[in-house]
Amino acid sequence: MTIEAETSTGTAAAGTRPPAVLQVLPRLVTGGVERGTVEVAAALVAAGWKAVVASEGGPMVRELERAGARHVELPLASKNPFTMRRNIERLAQLIRRERIDIIHARSRAPAWSALGAARRTGCHFVTTFHNAYGDGTWLKRRYNRVMAEGERVIAISRFVAEHAMRVYAVPPEKLRIIERGVDFTRFDPERVSAERVIRLAREWQLADGVQVVMLPGRLTRWKGQLVLVDAVARLERRDLRCLLVGAGEGRYRQQLLDTIARRGLGGLFHVIEDCRDIGAAYMLADVVVSASTRPEGFGRVIAEAQAMGRPVIATNHGGAREILRDGDTGWLVPPGDPEALAQALAAALSLGQAERLDLAQRAIAHMRAHFTTEAMTSRTLAVYEEILFPAAAEGPVAA
Repeated sequence: MTIEAETSTGTAAAGTRPPAVLQVLPRLVTGGVERGTVEVAAALVAAGWKAVVASEGGPMVRELERAGARHVELPLASKNPFTMRRNIERLAQLIRRERIDIIHARSRAPAWSALGAARRTGCHFVTTFHNAYGDGTWLKRRYNRVMAEGERVIAISRFVAEHAMRVYAVPPEKLRIIERGVDFTRFDPERVSAERVIRLAREWQLADGVQVVMLPGRLTRWKGQLVLVDAVARLERRDLRCLLVGAGEGRYRQQLLDTIARRGLGGLFHVIEDCRDIGAAYMLADVVVSASTRPEGFGRVIAEAQAMGRPVIATNHGGAREILRDGDTGWLVPPGDPEALAQALAAALSLGQAERLDLAQRAIAHMRAHFTTEAMTSRTLAVYEEILFPAAAEGPVAA
């Protein structure tokens, strides 16, 4: 899509009006991309900027609008080439109407339409790499490459940044590393009441004194639930309860349940597809596991669980290496290795009360020092300011 700019939206650099940012993504359902979008929108509003988000909608629209941002419903989840092309004009009209200065694309299909609209209107274009997108074929690389086209390209971890530079030749001077942040108003053990934890334990029928292993994440093969099943079987313990928290694919879900039954672990595992109080769920867990068999760009579960002071076991690849300190705030194990996972589980479950408290204090301090929502949003706004007000910029955002 090589569309020449036909006009300019004008810029707020002269200070005649508040700067305006339009974020685009497929949907506003629960997830890391969506959470970050809402948090940045809220920070924009708090800073006196105008915040607009375009997506197909979802349950987080209400939260976005409560923060003072505006949501516009557009078919941005579609990968149909004709719909994507029509979305160029839809976004261009929105840019002109709302006098948008920056359009920030957070996913590939909306990014192609956003790039076309930016070129058509003269609007600034920013992207965020949320993962190391697969590059197995020429066509796939071509599709992914739009995320490298931003005037600034944000990567959510060093792992993702290195991938963007190596595979998509993103120049270091336009790359900015901004890690996801944890919202400590939601993920703070001091804010989770005993009543919430007790209510959830009763709902999930957890017996007193039984140790709880929790793997939060969508029920899909690469999240590693089957690796956890194998690891728990190797422990040869019956005094555990393993919670697989997340909705997912029907065929894989059935395979997972069949494997649990075949291994004689039916009484140990509980699949929970809808958890409305993840903070209380973390507090129920004696250990939280992230067993992803392929690298994740960041690892939201790893961050949230550490913020809640839980012992965490994660696979040793991707963004996990940057969030969890092996042997200090948790354990890193090789991906797809049930024996190593079993050994780490045994170590985590054998911690005494004083050891658990020490680990919790270290994990919480680590997260509060390096991975806060405030740091993420302020650094994102600094990227916007760097683009709109280059003369006033004190220097590049750290990368």
